[in-house]
Amino acid sequence: MENLVDGRCGWAGTDPLYVEYHDREWGRLVTDDRTLFEFLVLESAQAGLSWLTILRKREGYREAFHDFDVEQIARMDPETEVERLMHHDGIVRNRLKIRHTIENARRFMAIQKEFGSFYRYILTFFDDRPLPVVNHFETLAEIPATSPESDAMSRDMRKRGFRFFGSTICYAFLQATGFVDDHLEGCLCRSGKTR
Repeated sequence: MENLVDGRCGWAGTDPLYVEYHDREWGRLVTDDRTLFEFLVLESAQAGLSWLTILRKREGYREAFHDFDVEQIARMDPETEVERLMHHDGIVRNRLKIRHTIENARRFMAIQKEFGSFYRYILTFFDDRPLPVVNHFETLAEIPATSPESDAMSRDMRKRGFRFFGSTICYAFLQATGFVDDHLEGCLCRSGKTR
């Protein structure tokens, strides 16, 4: 895989959906809890799959999970909803992932109650450092799969009962939601450049 393609990180390739996601979302700081929950659901769904597969199913997830309204999802009954959603073509039809989306919504709300917002909870793993944390990688091979922050956050979330949110998925979540900016040097979307 090339490091840069058409002036942007090579992982985005030339697929229009991937390019739009790279240019408009990936690496931009998200402070809104609804959007953070959306990415938590999507990143968890990705486990074992490609991110492009999940992006193509994003609208299906919005439909199946009440436009990522955490309170509505938390009220869903796993016993009946898992069976219903196993027939929904727009999402990854995996019983455990569906069940844990509902259960993770309840845990997400518990964190909101404890910290005031999920965003504030994430900040506790960055020790008041300015955000985003901007890395200076020149090649895709240099980008790590985890970080000390993703290790700590994933470990804490597992203690709180979250599933499908290991350190690698957590790091991808932090990249996607802009707590970490891993756009390569030379990428047109790098922090400080016009986007």
